[in-house]
Amino acid sequence: MKLPDHLSIRNGHLYIGQHDTVDLAEQYGTPCYVSDEERIRQNFLRYNSALREYYNDVQLLYAAKANGNLSVMRVLAKMGAGADVFSSGELHLALLAGMPPEKLLFNGSSKTTEDLELAVDKGVRVSLDSFDELRQLSEVAKRKGKEVEVSFRINPALEVPTHPKIATGLATSKFGIPAGQILDAYKAAMEADNVTPVGMHCHIGSQILDVAPFGKAAEVMVDLAGKITDLGVRLAFIDIGGGLGIPYNRETDKMPTPEEYAKAVMPVFLKGIEKLGIKAQLWVEPGRYLVGDSTILLTKVNSVKKAHKNFVNVDAGFNLLIRPAMYDAYHEVVVANRADEAPVETYTVTGPICETGDILAADRKLPVVADSDIMAVLDAGAYGYSMASQYNSRPRCMEVMVKGEKSAPMRRRESIIDIINTMQKLPWHEE
Repeated sequence: MKLPDHLSIRNGHLYIGQHDTVDLAEQYGTPCYVSDEERIRQNFLRYNSALREYYNDVQLLYAAKANGNLSVMRVLAKMGAGADVFSSGELHLALLAGMPPEKLLFNGSSKTTEDLELAVDKGVRVSLDSFDELRQLSEVAKRKGKEVEVSFRINPALEVPTHPKIATGLATSKFGIPAGQILDAYKAAMEADNVTPVGMHCHIGSQILDVAPFGKAAEVMVDLAGKITDLGVRLAFIDIGGGLGIPYNRETDKMPTPEEYAKAVMPVFLKGIEKLGIKAQLWVEPGRYLVGDSTILLTKVNSVKKAHKNFVNVDAGFNLLIRPAMYDAYHEVVVANRADEAPVETYTVTGPICETGDILAADRKLPVVADSDIMAVLDAGAYGYSMASQYNSRPRCMEVMVKGEKSAPMRRRESIIDIINTMQKLPWHEE
């Protein structure tokens, strides 16, 4: 098995950084997410450096939806990251993490009036997704007596090699304004009260393992930038989104490196802005690449059952990691306390949720597994806890951060009280 650099096997146990995962499971309980702060820093530095080799005026906006833990966002904020935020909640977290408003972009295809009011109040740029939203934002800004800077999210109508549910730049996607309508959108923005168009935005999808679509998207964007500039718009930034994938299956997945990504995108971008004679800042929105492989999900084996398959029943299910159920996504699993033992049996790892689809890993070759063993689900840092739920009235688990010899919870474990406390007794039930 190929492990990322921050994971290792020592004395038969899986380690994350300097920490024995079996000891972490005993100390903090299971299920439990564990993230390595140094790995997040390494990922950010590599991505940022690859782009800045070509052009110094680059701003990374962390895709907050990937992992919205405040500690994770603080790590990235201290390194200079801004954020692509998709809700008022993510906007508040980004500001609380120390990210300045000018490094934030409020994205989304269905913003509420309250969302728009918050963006205006906080001085955050808004990526507009429809003509209706432009009108609504103009009304909010005018009512508040403030100017707001905007971009439009452009739908480039590009096919990309990823799961259909995370391909966001298709012609049939709910996101963005079709390229054929975009000039009319910028004209409308230039005429709208209290709104100033200053940027362009697109995002073609997530978990993409081929750099060619990113180069094509950059081509579409710089071509449209010329037409938008001809309208009289002064572009301060061009945001080409995120989407660079990671190798969930390191035996088969060929992951493009940040350097390969930069080589595909940066020459196209630089040639385009040089031709236009503009000095727009390049914005990119990595999420999964920055945090995906930084985190493991530790889970204890409750029981092993021989039926038509060998089932390993663990205490974490799709209530905590929904990607396998939602996307048929692959996550490597390791028996953390038997990490150096040879695989001898085929097992299907299942969770405690009352759904047939509650399978974390199907038909995997593993060492002989017994109850009370500890399993680690790898590459769980992106769209893991951030998509977790309380389904079956199961409290969500703890999140822990490690750095060097240190470890500490960065989110406490929920209890049944956390589930009950938001519920209210109906007045007629008091009768």
